[in-house]
Amino acid sequence: MSAQTWRLLVTGSATGALNMAIDQAIMEAVAEGRVPPTLRFYAWDPPCLSLGYTQPIADIDLERLRARGWHLVRRMTGGRAILHTDELTYSVAVGADEPIVAGDIVSSYRRLSSAFVEGLRRLGADPEADKRADGAGGTKGPVCFEVPSHYEITLDGKKLIGSAQVRKFGAVLQHGTLPLAGDLARICDALVFADDAQRAHARARVYQRATTLEAALGRTVTWDEAAAVISAAFADTFGLHLEPADLTPDEAARADVLCIEQYATEGWNNRF
Repeated sequence: MSAQTWRLLVTGSATGALNMAIDQAIMEAVAEGRVPPTLRFYAWDPPCLSLGYTQPIADIDLERLRARGWHLVRRMTGGRAILHTDELTYSVAVGADEPIVAGDIVSSYRRLSSAFVEGLRRLGADPEADKRADGAGGTKGPVCFEVPSHYEITLDGKKLIGSAQVRKFGAVLQHGTLPLAGDLARICDALVFADDAQRAHARARVYQRATTLEAALGRTVTWDEAAAVISAAFADTFGLHLEPADLTPDEAARADVLCIEQYATEGWNNRF
């Protein structure tokens, strides 16, 4: 029996608004059967803070955000704020009837996480999929990487890959981020806190509860290396053939419209 063919997209860097628009355009195309299930890797330029779908815009200090030259976008997935920089971001878009996402959201998280755990092992880490319920083991705050949840991937008890999922249009989209290097607590510089002491406390929590791949391995892993190793692990884990491709013209056009009319607008980003 031949392996199922998925599409592999390595789309490089884009603004936060365009990245979220591309993910939605792919999801819609997959749902309509115009393209096969798709694994995508991408990056962000300039750095961008993304909000979970229902996260209050009041969590963000917009003046401090702008002063740092960071962009802002609201995801269509849930969760809390992430500062996207120095990272490998992935998305998986499949039809809702695909076995890989069968069952509830937590079951599909667990299934998909096995491929990323394998990829990290090939890079030299010894990760595990966290089995706690959302928010277990810590106080909820505005920062995604403070608390592991829903089979997200940890290393020595610290969150390493954070992911979020949405199901709509007859498809499933899961995207997530692997911090390669840098200061994960930088995000606290653009969030609202009552005073500097609370900001410092939040930064300390991030350091205690999250890590980067460089810190975990004691060596630098390039974006290209991480994408290549994890894509190979994904294919091997699920018995897939990943066919490198580009966005179709229809997807690219749809992404441009979504970017302009939705993800780059204050009406979308400030809606909660």
